[in-house]
Amino acid sequence: MRLHVHQWGSGPRVVLVHGVLLGGREAWRAQRPLTERWTLLAPDCLGHGKSPDGVQDFEVDSELIAEQVLDEPAHLVGLSYGAIVAMLAAARRPEMVRTLTVVEPPAAGVVRGDQVVDAWDAELRRFLDGPLDDPREVFKVFFPLAGVPLPIPDPVPETLRRGARALVGMRPPGDAELPLDVLAEAGFPMLAVTGGHRPEYGIIADAIADRTGARREIVRGMGHLVPDTGAPFNELLEEFLNHRG
Repeated sequence: MRLHVHQWGSGPRVVLVHGVLLGGREAWRAQRPLTERWTLLAPDCLGHGKSPDGVQDFEVDSELIAEQVLDEPAHLVGLSYGAIVAMLAAARRPEMVRTLTVVEPPAAGVVRGDQVVDAWDAELRRFLDGPLDDPREVFKVFFPLAGVPLPIPDPVPETLRRGARALVGMRPPGDAELPLDVLAEAGFPMLAVTGGHRPEYGIIADAIADRTGARREIVRGMGHLVPDTGAPFNELLEEFLNHRG
């Protein structure tokens, strides 16, 4: 199960881990201006892009990224489900991580017992247990649940169709047991970013920051799709990488 890794630019390495639905090439399009100063590595997790078929599983994905992509020291950035994957991969190979940035992690397990997050986690689980065979119906439920401020494409491109298929049998993000103590002791700087749209992401990111010492920031404008803000996110990320990494 060799992951395909998109690579652009030159300079210090930055590994970008995508979330659900979109693979590495599409999820990080707005980060291309960074290629003037950084080497961007964007793996396609299983079931996405040019990688083999598979189901989204944070444990499997984190192991593959730790073994295949973190073979040299790099800055590590994860979006949504990919933020969970990035945290687990960083804990597997902390010596290869210069900095860790997590964007909108849906890691409900870190605040188990919080009524707001628990209710949202239950909605996500009901969605994943429901019928996932019609991509448009999947997006009608998932986009507002995740906070994706985009219209449903018609027709649905094959990239999104394949991403929707990878949801079938996906491990719920709330099941992730994140090694926050390991990350706190690893010594690399951390940044936790949310989009200021749904309270659940803010509660989760605040807890991660409290337990790891991560810097906490909000980038508004695109809901869950924080990297799609382009310059506002890129400037924050680059400032963090330059001054903390």
